[in-house]
Order: sequence, then C-alpha cells, then structure tokens
Amino acid sequence: MKSQEKKSKKEIFLKWFAKIGIWGFVFFLVKGLVWLALGYWVFK
Repeated sequence: MKSQEKKSKKEIFLKWFAKIGIWGFVFFLVKGLVWLALGYWVFK
C-alpha cells in the first residue's frame, strides 16, 4: 500500500510539473534565490 501512495504522489507531482512547465520552474527557482539573497543582504 505504501508503494501505491508513493506512486500516486509521484504521479501528482509529475502532472503538476507538466502543467507549470520548465519556465514556471525557472521562475520560482529565481524568485527563491532572490529572496535568499535579500535575506542575506538584510541580515549581513
């Protein structure tokens, strides 16, 4: 049963990733990196 849960979670993730596409992934990656850089700069 746990293998089915993992498989279903993986399928859900793959469907979600396919919806946003590579550009959505890049956008959120850059957005996260910008927030980390701002936090570093503020607390430096």
